[in-house]
Amino acid sequence: MKKRIVLIIGGGIAAYKCLDLIRRLKERGIGVRVVLTRAGEQFVTPLSVGALSNEPVFTNLFDLDAEREIGHIRLSREADLIVVAPATADLLAKMAGGHADDLASTVLMATDKPVLVAPAMNPRMWMHPATQRNVRQLEADGIRIIEPRVGEMAERGETGPGRLPEVPELVAAIEEMLAGSPAGAAREGPLAGLHVLVTSGPTHEPIDPVRYIANRSSGKQGHAVAAAAAKAGARVTLVSGPVTIPDPAGVDVVRVQTAAELLEAVTRALPADVGIFAAAVADWRVANAGEQKIKKTAGARAPSLSLVENPDILKTIASGKGPSRPPLVIGFAAETENVTEYAARKLKSKGADWIVANDVSPASGVMGGDANTVHLVARDGVESWPLMSKAEVAARLVARIAEHVAQRREAAQ
Repeated sequence: MKKRIVLIIGGGIAAYKCLDLIRRLKERGIGVRVVLTRAGEQFVTPLSVGALSNEPVFTNLFDLDAEREIGHIRLSREADLIVVAPATADLLAKMAGGHADDLASTVLMATDKPVLVAPAMNPRMWMHPATQRNVRQLEADGIRIIEPRVGEMAERGETGPGRLPEVPELVAAIEEMLAGSPAGAAREGPLAGLHVLVTSGPTHEPIDPVRYIANRSSGKQGHAVAAAAAKAGARVTLVSGPVTIPDPAGVDVVRVQTAAELLEAVTRALPADVGIFAAAVADWRVANAGEQKIKKTAGARAPSLSLVENPDILKTIASGKGPSRPPLVIGFAAETENVTEYAARKLKSKGADWIVANDVSPASGVMGGDANTVHLVARDGVESWPLMSKAEVAARLVARIAEHVAQRREAAQ
């Protein structure tokens, strides 16, 4: 049966990308009905949208002809997926607050279908605490968010997170959700019935509102592990630092910025059957981050930064007692020398069950790259794996986890 989406186009300069999005979805045999907000009409016209979608364009909650048959309810129920792109700060606030005062917000309130949201806005608007609070609320409500990408904005001199993902990314996310299992469907696979918690990406520790301490982690390996665990049937919670890669399909994503936020999110996500700590967490943070941008003054000495140690998340969880500790805790060790030796020390000092160790020296190309060479360090020895793609590393790690789970179940019988 032909799949159909409702595309809600918000009022942002990135709305023009939706014209290409409609065309590409139609090429794939996906039907598109469009709800164009009043602000969205300032950037694209109903005529151009209707010509590309070959469908009526819906703009008014109180359209006499459409509402004679309660059109907003039909729109919300007859689609397989609701997509909001670009989602403005105003639209996010309406969704998080449960408002229903126009056609777009009413469709979103009335739907019983999955919702995919792609925000796009000025970087300061995206990073505003109110927007971040609304995003967390929407994620808690089960809505999938594709985070905006980092880059230059339409406004001169503005750069940062806020760009709408490119159309191929949006198409891929839509196809993934349309191909996904229906809500509530039983998962199948060797990890079915298990909750797997994965951390991924870097953390950003603020120096002032503009600058931060970070590292080169791309999150590719952690995200690949989350995707592989979901494919194996697990219910997966992915706690991710700031990354620019798409969310894995079928995974619950919690976004954080700092090490303290990551620890809080991990603690909330427990209990879990398996904990995989792949995030590259900053070891230190600035003791007193500046509330205003630190200015450079001619002839003045460079500012002194006082650092304090961040919480050791792997050790905190691995050394925990009782039901809060996952039965299998796996840490990652990114080293530039003596890789297996340092990983063995980390295994012991952190209290983890396994450590996945890799060489991240500049010559290896691992940081930000698509390939990896890892060593699986356990109490009973070391397995050294050949050079593989990060997706292959993830699949092999999940296969080892499945073997371990099966052995544990057999021993318990």
